[in-house]
Amino acid sequence: MGVALLMLAAAPAFAATKTSSFQVSATVLANCTIDSTNLAFGNYDPLATGPVNQTSTVNVRCTLATPYTVGLNTGANAGSSGTAFANRSMVGPAGNLLKYQLYTDAGRTAIWGDGTNGTQTISGTGTGVLIASPQARTVYGQIPGGQDVQPGAYSDTVVATITY
Repeated sequence: MGVALLMLAAAPAFAATKTSSFQVSATVLANCTIDSTNLAFGNYDPLATGPVNQTSTVNVRCTLATPYTVGLNTGANAGSSGTAFANRSMVGPAGNLLKYQLYTDAGRTAIWGDGTNGTQTISGTGTGVLIASPQARTVYGQIPGGQDVQPGAYSDTVVATITY
């Protein structure tokens, strides 16, 4: 034991130091999520002359300061011509079509589409993905009055797309 202590006492003391620095980095990617609620118009009376209005929402969450646009397609029953947005329709019994439209504004004047053929999209800037509530964008729907269609259930599927 005495020899071990003697060897420790004879060990040289290290007093010099050197340093090195290094970078720490990461790249934060822009990201968004989108979901939507169904738009249920309820009952439609072909004898009523006025329109039936209803709303739903498209919910958006994007990383902080990420610019985005949200577009809606024509739906599954509108056809593919340049006027397809004007022909949005729900399909019902025997292939009957019940026309409807989706708008970006409460006055129902700006058709919500993909930004082509006179349609509009909704734009915004991300407020963060960890916030309690998403940015809720209202979809304003309308069925024009006076359509002579067969009774029954009618439906369509519209796809909302976020671009960021």
